[in-house]
Amino acid sequence: MMLVLFLLFFTLFSVIENAAVTSRPAVVNVGAMFTFDSTIGRVAKVAIHAAKDDINADQSVLRGSRIEILMSDTNCSGFSGMVEALQFMETDIVAIVGPQCSTIAHVISHVANELHVPLLSFAATDPTLTSLEYPFFVRTTNSDMFQMEAIAKIVDYYQWNQVIAIYFDDDNGRNGIAALGDALVYRRRKISYKARLPSGATRNDVLNLLVKVALMESRVIILHVNPQVGIMIFSVAHYLGMMSDGYVWIATDWLSSFLDSKAPLDSNTMNVMQGLLTLRQHTADSKVKSAFVSRWNNLTRKYSNEDFRLNVYGLYAYDTVWMLAKALDAFFDDGGTISFSNDSKLHDAQGGILHLEAMSIFVGGELLLDDVHKTDFVGVTGELRFNSDGDLIHPAYDIINVVGNGFRTIGYWSNYSGLSVETPETFYLKPLNLSPANDHLYSVIWPGETTTKPRGWVFPNNGKELRIGVPNRVSFREFISKSPSTGTVKGYCVDVFTAAVSLLPYALPYKLIPFGNAQANPSYAELVNKIAIGVSPDFDAAIGDIAIVTNRTKLVDYTQPYIESGLVILAPVMKHKSNAWAFLQPFSLEMWCITGVLFLVIGAVVWILEHRINDEFRGPPRQQIATVVWFSFSTLFFAHREGTASTLGRVVLIIWMFVVLIIQSSYTASLTSILTVQQLSSPIKGIDSLIASDEPIGFQVGSFAENYMVEELNIPRSRLKPLGSPEEYASALELGPKNGGVAAVVDERAYVDLFLATNCKFSIVGSEFTKSGWGFVFPRDSPLSVDLSTAILTLSENGELQRIHEKWFTRAGCISDTDEIESERLHLTSFWGLFLIFGIACTLALFIYFIITLRQYFQLGSLEETDTSDHQMLRSGRSLQKFLSFADDKEEDVKNRSRRGQKQKETSNATVDFES
Repeated sequence: MMLVLFLLFFTLFSVIENAAVTSRPAVVNVGAMFTFDSTIGRVAKVAIHAAKDDINADQSVLRGSRIEILMSDTNCSGFSGMVEALQFMETDIVAIVGPQCSTIAHVISHVANELHVPLLSFAATDPTLTSLEYPFFVRTTNSDMFQMEAIAKIVDYYQWNQVIAIYFDDDNGRNGIAALGDALVYRRRKISYKARLPSGATRNDVLNLLVKVALMESRVIILHVNPQVGIMIFSVAHYLGMMSDGYVWIATDWLSSFLDSKAPLDSNTMNVMQGLLTLRQHTADSKVKSAFVSRWNNLTRKYSNEDFRLNVYGLYAYDTVWMLAKALDAFFDDGGTISFSNDSKLHDAQGGILHLEAMSIFVGGELLLDDVHKTDFVGVTGELRFNSDGDLIHPAYDIINVVGNGFRTIGYWSNYSGLSVETPETFYLKPLNLSPANDHLYSVIWPGETTTKPRGWVFPNNGKELRIGVPNRVSFREFISKSPSTGTVKGYCVDVFTAAVSLLPYALPYKLIPFGNAQANPSYAELVNKIAIGVSPDFDAAIGDIAIVTNRTKLVDYTQPYIESGLVILAPVMKHKSNAWAFLQPFSLEMWCITGVLFLVIGAVVWILEHRINDEFRGPPRQQIATVVWFSFSTLFFAHREGTASTLGRVVLIIWMFVVLIIQSSYTASLTSILTVQQLSSPIKGIDSLIASDEPIGFQVGSFAENYMVEELNIPRSRLKPLGSPEEYASALELGPKNGGVAAVVDERAYVDLFLATNCKFSIVGSEFTKSGWGFVFPRDSPLSVDLSTAILTLSENGELQRIHEKWFTRAGCISDTDEIESERLHLTSFWGLFLIFGIACTLALFIYFIITLRQYFQLGSLEETDTSDHQMLRSGRSLQKFLSFADDKEEDVKNRSRRGQKQKETSNATVDFES
């Protein structure tokens, strides 16, 4: 029974399979649109023919059906190309391989949307051709969006800020360069000039354009054209000297396709391309690819009368036909049939030649399109699979350097690994890592046969001078000002600028233009805003005492600071006068108490150690107390007359003399400072006390200090008073807040230091409450700011910056302390280590002394007679009194008693022996 069921199931399956196969058409008509006589078209034609024959020879692909490809030679530009493409759409075809050109693709995609005919383009790379706008357009190669990302990454890797783009003024050129601009802006780079060429550009057009480009600042040129015009551009650039040292040329993948197809080129052509970079779509090495490449020569002889080599677009054309075949196989498996219906909306006007009414809608177009998007296989280009945006996964490019008679690969770019010298496939199994720190390329031989990275820009060679705005100050003119007699601008800032310019590796023509009315200090914010606009008719940059503040850095670029100058508080100060008790100020109260106690301690310790052996420390109690006090305080002046006889006493006294020496020296130094150094004080102690008060505050006209105090410190503007000169500073501070003056002036440190050089009645109170400096101002992303920053650092390192400062600000006159001087009291914490050493010495000496004394006491006790009264005395607790009496005895008397006791004991022993 089971065998019968199995035979019935097998028979039914075979019938269904045969029915599915027999329902497939014998021939499937597919179209192909491309330009036969082009670098891409010649290769694509052979590749498409080869793919068709390989598919038809493999019965497992379409299983009973054959694919026929109708090819149309479609011009890439102009109205004629569009007409040719529209006429080709009149044929009943289920899909089109192509078109090659993005301009034609934009037009044909609208028709494809209407007719439901998928377009599988292997060469239309315009990034605006997206599946959102053109759902039946399928790009089977990489979009120029990724190529422009790769170029932007290279520009960022070499730290070039600006590039010049030369491109065709058509859809592909404009949209590709727009994508490049977006990628550069993301990295804070930009296209400084867009040089457009007509599609039929002549040598004269190219010459005029390149002459204009040569006069510009940027030396990094991106070339996005076709091979015919591109080679002409290189020839003209070589003629103009633009393929020499300092230039950077980056060509899009049109050049790599040309080189791959035409190599080896003649020496004249290669000579005009030396040192440039180009990109090639990366295709992974595989056995399938190697087998196809090895067949290429035979294929060209079979399908073409010309001799040319394979390029990457030929590989993508080959895979595109295979992709379509696999999609058709899935289409038929899903039950799809090839049928067409008329569209009443398509008709010609009377007498039209396009025959729009002949165009039919492919009924199964949407199903076939879905099967194309689901395609997943490994072809000669690698893995072919689409992501959710309709792009092929893993876009990657080879980066090529043209050198000698050929070219070499210096690295790769992919959207998964960034720039690397390893092939992108090695990273796909690793975690995503796009950190710029991991970017790396091999060395490049640049135009001019140099391996030194070009700077990427020069000062424009257009005969124009750099217009530099300088503040025309009326106060603190030492920094920068216009001389009334000569009209020249001079000052500290000008000298720093000219010294920095002299270190630049190129000439920098410039003109200093005063800014301001010479009646008051100009507004620095207004000057910076003029530079920030970038199109100011007055200034291209600004130098001077321009503070680097946060809100300005959002508008312009600053150089490295050449002087530090934070905000400080300038206030009038009063002198402290010493009083009758000034001699007590060097020590704190705690220090005085501890020092006094230690003097008594040293007297007591020395008395204990010397009392039993030194007659000078013996006598009536009153005399001994006087001796201890006198000895203690006489050591302060090293005037003690009592000698020390014990070793322990001498050791303790030596340590104490060292302590006294340190204390005495410290006291003398501190008292001298208090009595001789001018002490200054002000009711304002710092920025916090200034904010808390309601008194008026002065600021320099034109300074950023005004806005800073209002916006950052929340000080009411009504409290602020503008002051225009050092004389006004002094006058307002002397008057004080009660007489129409100010309590303090808030200004930058550099100005205040210059003011204090001749005004000793005032001083800086508190510390700097902002940290900033002065720098030169340039428009955003200006390369001059980087080069001048490097020059300023060099000036700082070689000492020239300090010499310029001394030239302008070293002067004779009043020199006073600019910071508030505080009396430096000596506290216990400064001496506790010294006192600890002294305390340990005293304790150790007393311990040794008591051990020795106890030993003598017990030795003497063993020699004395031990009568009943003695035992009763010990038992009654009078031993301590006896010990103290022993300790009070003179050591010499104790020793005499010990000797007498020894003799008595010997006599007693002798008597006992005689009697016995």
